[in-house]
Amino acid sequence: MPSRFPERQRMTVLAFDCAISGLAVAVVRDGVGLAERRETGRGQAATLLPAIASTLEQARVDRRTLSLIAVTVGPGSFTGVRVGLAAARGLALALDVPLAGITTTDALLAAAPNDDERVSIAAIDTHLGDWFCAFDGQAPFLATTEALAAKLAGRPCRIVGPQARALAQRVPNAIAQQTLPDPVLLARLAMADGADAWRARNEAEGLPRPLYLRGVNVTSPDGTRRTVE
Repeated sequence: MPSRFPERQRMTVLAFDCAISGLAVAVVRDGVGLAERRETGRGQAATLLPAIASTLEQARVDRRTLSLIAVTVGPGSFTGVRVGLAAARGLALALDVPLAGITTTDALLAAAPNDDERVSIAAIDTHLGDWFCAFDGQAPFLATTEALAAKLAGRPCRIVGPQARALAQRVPNAIAQQTLPDPVLLARLAMADGADAWRARNEAEGLPRPLYLRGVNVTSPDGTRRTVE
């Protein structure tokens, strides 16, 4: 297991992401992936629970033996975030398992190598002319390409995300690591705090909520688009 993920013994984690594109599910025990499944396209509301059942079956893990459930909470697609969180919350309550909410940007940055020479930044195309971004260990923010380039001020950087190559071409001294969130790394991030800590957080703060950096973009019947806060 990479050194950035502290070891947690005898934990079985179900982790899944729907926040950007399609879905990804993994079952991880003690940091080791037992089974993983990815599906592309929309329609996660119909395909997520069957994908979870299939992955658990492939891993030969009974859902009642899970120690923790981990899910991405955004930023990302409004529908994808909503579907993933609704499923995660329902499973956590039904199975009496703590739920870990991990930002999509943290899940992306987990794939970046430790590199003192380059700043790592996660970036997700909003398809509205800007990006959901986050530096390692910092809260996500919304930025245009120009604003992000100014914030980096020409420093060597690594852009991590599903559209990283397109953005890196427009940011000085940037290289791209084009990737989607890895559900195995998502599980390891959740394991870093341990199931007991997540249960205590759930009891104190409630189950994780979606992270939206802007209002919902709505398309009207006449084809016009508007943002609802």
